[in-house]
Amino acid sequence: MRKNFFWPIPNVLLTIVAFTATLAAPFLSAQVENLRLENWEYPFPEYTYQFTSQLEEHEMVYMDVFPENAANGETVVLLHGKNFSGSYFEETALSLSNRGYRVIIPDQIGFGKSTKPENYHYTFQQLAINTMGLLQSLEIENAHVLGHSMGGMLATRFALLYPSYTKSLTLLNPIGLEDWKALGVPYLPVEAWYERELGKTAEKIKAYQLSSYYDGKWKPAYDPWVEQLASYLDSPDYARMAWNQALTYDMIFTQPVVYEFPKLEMPTLLIIGQRDRTALGKDLVSDEERAKLGNYPELGKKAQAAIPNSQLVELENVGHLPHIETFSRFIQPYSRFLAENAKPRKKRSPERIDQ
Repeated sequence: MRKNFFWPIPNVLLTIVAFTATLAAPFLSAQVENLRLENWEYPFPEYTYQFTSQLEEHEMVYMDVFPENAANGETVVLLHGKNFSGSYFEETALSLSNRGYRVIIPDQIGFGKSTKPENYHYTFQQLAINTMGLLQSLEIENAHVLGHSMGGMLATRFALLYPSYTKSLTLLNPIGLEDWKALGVPYLPVEAWYERELGKTAEKIKAYQLSSYYDGKWKPAYDPWVEQLASYLDSPDYARMAWNQALTYDMIFTQPVVYEFPKLEMPTLLIIGQRDRTALGKDLVSDEERAKLGNYPELGKKAQAAIPNSQLVELENVGHLPHIETFSRFIQPYSRFLAENAKPRKKRSPERIDQ
């Protein structure tokens, strides 16, 4: 039986009272407006998992997509990245459903249509525990887990916490393939991330995605992922969203998973768009240091070498979102990998697949 231990709050926290008071005002609104994408229609029916975490009640909204054709008895869990909700997995879920898979797509706490807490101690362990709670509530006995971007770090932590539950692990252009702080990126306090979030505009969001995700080539199909993020900006309670985003930046920066790759036991697939250069805090370092960060062609190979029983699919001229930018090139190796591991596990030697 799990025991809960509650530690006393150290007196040193009194030193941040002034900052806390500054933040408190934006959080006093009794009605949190437009922070849960109330006016945004998801592609599949939405369900809500209610649970208690850190002495507070929370709601995790998720989509549960059942097989369109004959069910194969397998479940896939799709974990979204930091700048997204689960809704950007629509095409992936439809394709998997047509292949007989049940697909679970949660919005993590602090994201999408799920609760935006006033204060939450974000850790990948906590998010993994929340996700497992959802899956257990649905009586799902095991699952194939895919994580994109930040979701890749979460999927890795989930697989490390629940190795026997995780039938296979797929990391789709995950961040966290390197430890930025160990490479010289300076630490930013949460307050600094918060100020950055408060300064966001729809124009800045699009400019970032254009340069970071799509190599300067915009398509109308990319518009929803700007519009969804920008919709939060219209909320009178946006400060709460900004604070949650700042806390998750801190989680990503301070909780690397790369050192634990050798501990992963399950079949693992890395799908890496080779044009990706995502790196947290790269704008905080010199041009010389920046050039060394986010080298995904190199990082993918290193990760594949570190993870036992792993495969690497390299997608040339593809950026951070293969499932959005070039769906067919993503789904072909992914569906093949799932089919291979829908059967009892077989040990295989690490290999790299060039594509």
